[in-house]
This record gives sequence, C-alpha cells and structure tokens, in this order.
Amino acid sequence: MSKGNREVTMAGSHKDEVSRREFLEGTGAAVVAVTAASTLGAQAPVPGALETAPSAVEDVPRTRISVIVNGTKHVLEVEDRWTLVELLRDHLRLTGTKIGCDRGECGACTVLLDGKAVYSCSNLAVWADGREIVTVEGLARGGRLDPLQQAFIDHNAPQCAFCTSGQLMSARALLNRNPSPTAAQIRSAMVGNLCRCANYPAIVEAVLAAAGQPNGGAR
Repeated sequence: MSKGNREVTMAGSHKDEVSRREFLEGTGAAVVAVTAASTLGAQAPVPGALETAPSAVEDVPRTRISVIVNGTKHVLEVEDRWTLVELLRDHLRLTGTKIGCDRGECGACTVLLDGKAVYSCSNLAVWADGREIVTVEGLARGGRLDPLQQAFIDHNAPQCAFCTSGQLMSARALLNRNPSPTAAQIRSAMVGNLCRCANYPAIVEAVLAAAGQPNGGAR
C-alpha cells in the first residue's frame, strides 16, 4: 500500500507541479513583454508633443542680417542664438574655421571681424550685421597662397594643423597692423591661440619670415 500510496501521491503532485523549463519560459515571456511595453511607452509621443514641436521651432527669434564674408556680400536670416562659427561652418560652408573648445579659450575658431582677430565661437552671428568677416579661405588671392600661409608651409609651422587656421588669422591681424613685429610681439599677439602640438617656435619663425625679418627662420 505504501508503494501504491507513494505512486498516488507522486501522480497527484505531478499535476500541480510546474517544470523548470515551463517556469523559465513563462518568466522569460513576461520579461520580454514588460520590456517591450516599456520601450513602446518610451517611444510613444507625449500627448500634444506633435502639435507643440513645430510652434516651438517657429518661436525661435530670427533676425535678417547683411555681412561681407571674404569679399562676398550675404543677406540671410539667422537664429538669434547662432554663434558666428555656426553661421560660417553650417550655413555658409566655410569649414576652414575650426571649432575647438567652443568656449573662447583655444583660438581655433579665430577669424577677422572688421580686421580684428576674434573668437567666432564667442560672438553671435547677429552681432556681425553690417560688418566684414575674413576667414582662412579668404587669405589666398587669385589661386595664390598668402605669403603668411606659404611661410607656415616653409617653416613647418603646421603639425596636426587643426589649430592652423586660427593661428594664421591671428598672425594676419598682427601683420596688418604691425608689418614688422618682433618675436616677443608675435608671442604676445598670439597668446590666445593654443597649439596642442606645442609647435610654437616654428609658428613664431613663420610669422617672422612672412614679415621679411632677417634670420626669421633661425631657431
């Protein structure tokens, strides 16, 4: 009887028992279902979002400005929040001006604004209305490099070259106001341009050479 009882008991418990495979399949399906629901919920648009998004874009203040860039006049509408470097790179496709730190420290974005070297990442595009801008693309004339550009090449001033356009623009601003600077004056004028390759001696030599200084290439 004990054997029969054991068999009956085992048979009875088998009906209520959930196998390990069934348990894992059940919980796995539940996890997938919950995950899918969460994902779909995250992707579902917030009520009213589709209606408010277009108006949010339209609400961004915009201003019509006129600028002369590398000798060419441009009349265009800009968002008041655009920086000058955004206007130059993203909308005028003048990508020679680089974005480095994007907070007015490295000088990679330097351009000339009415002849003065400025960080274009720290100036709003609307501030340039009615003004003249020169970028590195505007240095060469008639297919010929600016003497300063050629001097940079001759004296191996560029290394990785990411900062080179900003270095050139700061140096050009200096030479425009002081055609014969000393090495000390060059260093002072270009203190706001960082070169992570630390090629400062060659850069100073190149600017001296462009200025026609004797022994400008001597280390």
